[in-house]
Amino acid sequence: MRKAEVYRNGLLAGTLIQYHPQSYEFAYTDAWLSNQSLPSISLTLPKTNRKFKADHLFPFFFNMLSEGVNRQLQCRLLKIDENDHFGLLVNTATDDTIGAVTVKPAGRSGGPVAPDERT
Repeated sequence: MRKAEVYRNGLLAGTLIQYHPQSYEFAYTDAWLSNQSLPSISLTLPKTNRKFKADHLFPFFFNMLSEGVNRQLQCRLLKIDENDHFGLLVNTATDDTIGAVTVKPAGRSGGPVAPDERT
């Protein structure tokens, strides 16, 4: 099992888990869900209490990966198999991504937890 933390604008939004190559799960944190001012990270992953499950890396996260020669270079430099989408994601989407979402290996604090609207 591999686990990653998903951040939006530097705030912890949820967790992404790979149980094995054909089993993935994404869930929002309680703090993210309880704050009504915070949006979902994607239209395909609406803000809800349920855990999203898939037999492949969710398209939203897969689309954060590079393609072609850039992907080949990243995999060679990082010594990651080109088919290890989760490994590539947690090693390349930690800081400088195109959008507001970043993904970091679990346990490496990437920013503050989303503020709870009730406090």
